[in-house]
Amino acid sequence: MPHLVILYTPNIEPKTDLTALCRALADTMLSVRDEAGKQVFPTGGTRVLAYPAAHYAVADGRGDYAFMYLNLRMAAGRSDAVKQAAGDALLQTVKAHFAPIFERELIGITVNVDESPGQVYDAKHSTLHPLFNKAA
Repeated sequence: MPHLVILYTPNIEPKTDLTALCRALADTMLSVRDEAGKQVFPTGGTRVLAYPAAHYAVADGRGDYAFMYLNLRMAAGRSDAVKQAAGDALLQTVKAHFAPIFERELIGITVNVDESPGQVYDAKHSTLHPLFNKAA
């Protein structure tokens, strides 16, 4: 963890490079620091996944409206200030990415940050973490 899952209307795809957006969002997540200046999200655990909605309806249906929902899920234990900073940073990255498109298209963006308190089960296995933990 953290995982950023993006759900979007497929009418966005021809208008922008979603792979580039995913990379920019992952880089944004990796740049978030806590109050002590420490990296908040582990490099090997950072994931950004984007999925088009197979079926959708946006607003009144009278236009080719687009929508993107971003949900950042993180483990418990981070301060409210860190959660706010992460959400703000992600929103700024999305706004910058879509800035040229906002001028000519109607797009809604929502960013949610969730925490996993009281997990019943959380198992992990990764050969990525050791790669990035060597330097630590």
